[in-house]
Amino acid sequence: MDALEALHTRNSTARLTGSVTQTALQQILEAGLRAPDHAQLRPWRVLIVEGESRNKLGELFARAKLTREPTQSTEQLEKLKLKPLRAPVILIVVARITEHPKVPEVEQVLSAGAVAQNMLIAAHALGLGAMWRTGSMAYDAIVNEGLGLAANEQVIGHLYLGEIDGRQKPLPSLDVEAYVQRWQQL
Repeated sequence: MDALEALHTRNSTARLTGSVTQTALQQILEAGLRAPDHAQLRPWRVLIVEGESRNKLGELFARAKLTREPTQSTEQLEKLKLKPLRAPVILIVVARITEHPKVPEVEQVLSAGAVAQNMLIAAHALGLGAMWRTGSMAYDAIVNEGLGLAANEQVIGHLYLGEIDGRQKPLPSLDVEAYVQRWQQL
C-alpha cells in the first residue's frame, strides 16, 4: 500500500485479534520514530505491552480505579481488567517533556502525538488493525507510576494493534472545503 492510500483509508479498528509479528512491530515502531521533532529532542518513548503483561496492565487499571473509587463493584473491576486483552499488542505512547528555550511543551506533546499517528498509519499499511485509546487510565497517577513514568512524562495514548476481526466501519466522506480555507491578509 502506498503512503497516500494508507493516509486516505486508515480507519480505527475496535475488534482486534490474532498476533502482530516482530517484523511488523519493528516496522511500526520505526515509522513512529520518524515523527517531526523540533531540535531533535526525541520527546517520546513507547512501552510495548503484550502477552502476560496485558493481564498485569489490567490489574494495574483495576487497582488504580479501586484506589480512587473504593465502592467499585467486582463486575466493574473485572471489566476494567479485561480492557488490555482487547488486542494482542498495546503500544503506550509517552511524551517526555524537556525544558528547552526554543521548543515549548506543546510542541513536544504534539511530536509524541505524531509518533502515535505514524504508527497507526504504518499498522494500516501492513494490513493490521489499530485503535488509539485514552480514557481515564491514560491520565491516572497510579497507572502512570505503575508504568514507570517520570514526573516529566505523560501518556499520549494506548495504541491497540492486531489482526482485524470482522468488518471495518465505513469511513465517512469529508468535504475538504468544509475544513479548509485560503487565508488572505486584509
